[in-house]
Amino acid sequence: MDSRFRKRIALRRKFHMLRTLTRSKSVKKSSIVIDAFLYIYKLKLKLEAIQREYSKLMNYTQEVKVEKINGKGFIVRVSCKKGEDILVSILEAFEKMGLNVVQARVSCNNGFGMEAIVEAEDQALDVRAVTEAVLKAIEKPGGDEA
Repeated sequence: MDSRFRKRIALRRKFHMLRTLTRSKSVKKSSIVIDAFLYIYKLKLKLEAIQREYSKLMNYTQEVKVEKINGKGFIVRVSCKKGEDILVSILEAFEKMGLNVVQARVSCNNGFGMEAIVEAEDQALDVRAVTEAVLKAIEKPGGDEA
C-alpha cells in the first residue's frame, strides 16, 4: 500500500513538472500530456528553422581582403561559396570605381575564389571603399542589375 502511494506521489510530481515546463493551464493528466506534445512539436519546428538558417549562412560564407600596393594599386582576394555571376558583378564594380584589372586568377571549383591586382585610373581610393564595393557586388543578386 505504501509503495502505491509513493508511486502516485511521484507521478503527480512528474506531471506537475511537465505542466510547469510546458506552461500548461490544464489540470487533467491527458490535457497536460497533449500540451507537452504540442510544446515539443513547436520546439522541433523552431529547431528546424534555426538549422535551415544556419545551413544558409554556412553555404554563403564569404571573405574579402583588399591590400594597397604601390601608389594606386590594390590586391583584391575574394573567396565565397556562392558561385553564380559573382565575377561579372565584381568586374562591374571595378569598372564603376574606375579600377583597371592588371592581373587576375579565378577559381570556381568549390565555390568562388579570385585574386586580382587592380589599379585606379586617376582616383585616390582607399582600401575600405574597394572592400565595400566588392562586398556589395557579391551580395547583389545576378550580375546585370544595379
